[in-house]
Amino acid sequence: MVLTRKALSTVAALALIGSPVVAQAATSAAKPVAAKVQRAAPAAKSESKLGGGSGVIIAVVAAAAVILGIVLLSDDDSPSSP
Repeated sequence: MVLTRKALSTVAALALIGSPVVAQAATSAAKPVAAKVQRAAPAAKSESKLGGGSGVIIAVVAAAAVILGIVLLSDDDSPSSP
């Protein structure tokens, strides 16, 4: 029972994390004219010193979800002997 509840909690957390990615993919698939749009130059005079972009954020969130899932699934307080 406890393992099932923890597994469902992990699946729910992963679904909450993955839903923005699916929504963004659905939005970009709905706009076939995006190939005609050209990107404008940034208004800033100097380049940003912050590297990575959204890929780093996604990687950190994914790593946190994996760690949370492992902790939730491995946290077993019940004794193994009867």
